[in-house]
Amino acid sequence: MARIEGVITAMVTPFAEDGSVDEAAARGLARHLIEHGSHGLVIAGTTGESPTLSDDEKLSLLRAVRDELGDDVLLIAGTGSNDTRHSAELSAAAAEAGVDAVLVVTPYYNKPNPAGIIAHYEAVAEAISLPIVLYNIPSRVAVNLPPELLAELARIENVVAVKQANDEELQPIEGLSVLAGNDGTFLRALELGESGGVLVASHLVGPQMREIYDAVEAGDLDRAREIDERLRPLYQVLGVTNPIPVKAGLEMLGICSARARLPIVEADEEQRTAVRKALEAQGLPAASRA
Repeated sequence: MARIEGVITAMVTPFAEDGSVDEAAARGLARHLIEHGSHGLVIAGTTGESPTLSDDEKLSLLRAVRDELGDDVLLIAGTGSNDTRHSAELSAAAAEAGVDAVLVVTPYYNKPNPAGIIAHYEAVAEAISLPIVLYNIPSRVAVNLPPELLAELARIENVVAVKQANDEELQPIEGLSVLAGNDGTFLRALELGESGGVLVASHLVGPQMREIYDAVEAGDLDRAREIDERLRPLYQVLGVTNPIPVKAGLEMLGICSARARLPIVEADEEQRTAVRKALEAQGLPAASRA
């Protein structure tokens, strides 16, 4: 199974002027991220506006990025939904498209009980042989996976990790690699001896976040904490209505367009000003663009 660790960027999905997925821009962005600190990518996750991508668009995007990066880069597909059958079928299709693992969010809106959650993940696991990364984000789905339930889910054979976006419950879980689900807990996860994070700020400050990871690996916690402290204002700005701010930042840096799909809209002037100031504070002069 693929090693799921390090700086894993939850990649945004670029869109063309007509609203279609811009696969050429996605290829360029994926290449840029890998060349600027990322160990791997999540494609078609929430940051990638997965709720507004069709299955065909997701699979085509996965194939394009895999073709661009080759077989040696970790690719994780966002395949979760609140429909178990759909999650299982999309996970199987993503496996055929060449991904290394799938990221499966807790079923949202339905608010299943623990028995339903376990049955959901068991069904997805039966559909594929790839590693499954759980995604716990109660702020968006209204259901939490507490540590004891995560430990129970870890007994499912190919459930290997969790993207933990409940900051208050970030802790080791027996049988799972714990990935920080928010930029602000990346260093904390590493300090706990965990494997890395699924991150957003790494779109813009990937080398710095890779340096945090490398510093911890080398035992230089002081250096890691120094870099993390410097990045915290940017983390805060990017955490407001993701992925609106990070797309604005990518456009300011000339990497890809800020275009989004409704109900996500582009940043307003107040948001753009906040993003620009945060980027300039990191010494990114291209942030002075529109």
